[in-house]
Amino acid sequence: MRPLRRLVPGLLAGTLVLAGSATALAGDEPAARPRPGSAGIGDPYFPQDGNGGIDVRSYDVDIAYDFDRGRLEGRTRLRVRAIHDLSRFNLDLLLPVQQVRVAGRPARWTRPDRHELSIRPARPVLAGDVVTVVVRYAGRPGRIRWQGEQNWLADPGEVVAMNQPHMAPWWFPANDHPRDKAHVDVSVTVPADKQVVGNGRLVSRRVHGRQATTRWRAAEPMAPYLAFFAAGRFQVDHGVHHGLPWYVAVSRRIPQPERSRAMDLMRRTSDVVRWTEQQLGPYPFSATGGLTTSLEPGFALENQTRPTYPVMSGRGALATVVHEVAHQWFGDSVAVRGWRDIWINEGAATFMEARYAEAHGGMKAQRWMEGTHALLADHDDFWAVPVDDPGAERIFSEPVYLRGGMAFQALRTRIGERNFRTLLRTWLADREGGHGSGAELEQLAAEVSGESLGGFFDAWLRAPRPPARTAANGFA
Repeated sequence: MRPLRRLVPGLLAGTLVLAGSATALAGDEPAARPRPGSAGIGDPYFPQDGNGGIDVRSYDVDIAYDFDRGRLEGRTRLRVRAIHDLSRFNLDLLLPVQQVRVAGRPARWTRPDRHELSIRPARPVLAGDVVTVVVRYAGRPGRIRWQGEQNWLADPGEVVAMNQPHMAPWWFPANDHPRDKAHVDVSVTVPADKQVVGNGRLVSRRVHGRQATTRWRAAEPMAPYLAFFAAGRFQVDHGVHHGLPWYVAVSRRIPQPERSRAMDLMRRTSDVVRWTEQQLGPYPFSATGGLTTSLEPGFALENQTRPTYPVMSGRGALATVVHEVAHQWFGDSVAVRGWRDIWINEGAATFMEARYAEAHGGMKAQRWMEGTHALLADHDDFWAVPVDDPGAERIFSEPVYLRGGMAFQALRTRIGERNFRTLLRTWLADREGGHGSGAELEQLAAEVSGESLGGFFDAWLRAPRPPARTAANGFA
């Protein structure tokens, strides 16, 4: 994610910018008798996110959306593997439920609260078994507010399911945590005069009367919040660049000449992907692209294979594309172990903005880091945020992005270009399709460099003051 509003504005290109499958889940040790899966995956920032006892292998989401009424009807088929013998298990869903079946049999279900769907199969599910779960549901997602979030983005002409850290429960039942990735196949039925864009590659579009059903399928597993769809009237372009299929779309409701500029920007995605591959290693997915919506989310988001953007202008627009493309590696391919680790994703993507500017004739990334550090030296509130554990309410705060981004550049200087490149590529290659934590990244940095880096990471990530301008802290 890249918020459009930054604490200290600027442009990286010429001025200072302030700019898999699940592992064993919490409480899932084997037991002699079937027992319930826990109601959360074990992330202290969001205790109800995800669910224990299950590993979702795939989602087959089939929805119909009524623009006039703002009503969504859905049928989602999940393939779920039991981690231990299960008497019941939970899914995360905010819409009203109509019916649940497990392994082809009707299942009892309850709603302990509006976020949790608790399912009791007709028979216990044994450890290691993979069962099919079918949930039917319907409701008005635009009316749903949960824990201060009202994430549905729509009006009578366009809808885009995009948000972070939560989005899936507004439109399909999920094990809603980045730790549990799964394959996602989405079919969306809307009026035939509208188009649908989603993750991965377009499979089919079938017109039936005044309605049309469009199917998108992603080849690689993803975290539930990265699954998205958009429906509306779009200008579309697509092709293949160096063997990688790309598909971009821009809302036709955006007036000219802004629409043409947005399309030109979306078409640059493949070139940015190609450059990023040279820095981080092979692109981890089988398709790429982007979508510009006419709606106003206030941020861009790294939906897997196809980030979504608001209308943007100026030099910062390309920097935002660089940021979201970098997230395809940091955040999408390698997810966070827990939401406290978000500084890795946002710090790396912010650093890649600076690295891109440097590589394309702009400011040197080291100058950006040192200048931003100096500009913020007297901002005590900025340094008071420990970015490796900022708290749930601050995971998208400015320090997470900027302090995290400066930390990456400072580490580049501290351990040297060769070691830094090895660190990034090793992190991404070893954890491709999985996840990682900040502690694991710190350990890998020490192993790759052969240096003791505890003091460095304390200064950049945890100390409630700006790092001293020393060589040990990555200053030239």
